[in-house]
Amino acid sequence: MSKVEELLDTSLIHPWKRAKIIRTDAIAQKVNVYIWDMDETLILLKSLLNGTYAEAFNGSKDVQKGKEIGRMWEDHLLRVCDDYFFYEQIENCNKPSLDALSDYDDGRDLSDYDFGKDRFTSPCDDPSRRKLAYRYRVIAHKYVLGLRNVLDEERMKQWDDLYHLTDIYTDRWLSSARAFLEQSAERSKILNANLASSHELTHPLDSKSQNIHVLVTSGSLVPSLVKCLLFRLDDLMTHQNVYSSWDVGKLHCFSLIKERFSGSNAQFCVIGDGWEECEAAESMKWPFVKIDFRPGSSHKFPGLTLRTVDHYIGVIYENSDAAKDEL
Repeated sequence: MSKVEELLDTSLIHPWKRAKIIRTDAIAQKVNVYIWDMDETLILLKSLLNGTYAEAFNGSKDVQKGKEIGRMWEDHLLRVCDDYFFYEQIENCNKPSLDALSDYDDGRDLSDYDFGKDRFTSPCDDPSRRKLAYRYRVIAHKYVLGLRNVLDEERMKQWDDLYHLTDIYTDRWLSSARAFLEQSAERSKILNANLASSHELTHPLDSKSQNIHVLVTSGSLVPSLVKCLLFRLDDLMTHQNVYSSWDVGKLHCFSLIKERFSGSNAQFCVIGDGWEECEAAESMKWPFVKIDFRPGSSHKFPGLTLRTVDHYIGVIYENSDAAKDEL
């Protein structure tokens, strides 16, 4: 039995694609949808590999050490992708999200399915798309399980050590970004608890709806999901909320997200470091917070606060509301 098959259980009899999609028009309270870039925003990797992160500190950080840390992350990423997430098979089959092929998933029980012998090829016909949809369902299942249920003890230690080494080298960038997401989630819990005590919660989705984090990365989908796992973001960023703009562009992904969270109560804010997400946010008329890892910037981790992000949201949406009132 392969490692993939060992991780499958009877929960895979029913496809994960049937999970309900949040519609914010059914929710009374306002919903903040934070749309994140990955590299050089929630994590640091490319800037470690090419030395630009360390070089920004004008000699106070060891450039070669940063590059070596980046290479170690790259090695972990490739090994986990190939060993546990079918990446060698599906590298050329990138889709914007794991549910992109959900219509092709017939719900087959995969507990005895042999992924090594199903003659999978690039999905140009319906049978191939179905086989890719099966793989996406397994990837979603593993994402929910987390790496601690996948990696052996030795690799777990290597991963933990590398995370702590990177966090120290980057002045707590990783742990601070995670803390930002945690603080947002905690604020939702406190608000919803207060509303519940006032008997104002009437919809079953209310308890999870105040702040929603979505990832739109320019990287391909499977490595981006694995990055979320490796950089300890998976419990704060569900696999349904991870999108890849590799083939379709960020504007298209933003449009998908707007449709998914449609409703008058949804407010969107894009947070990233690149020109593409900036232009896409501008096209959508959404606020954009530009991350800058250089010393002295307040839009980095640690440094960026919920108050700052909410200010950007307020400037756009309060002004928009005022304009509507004038009409």
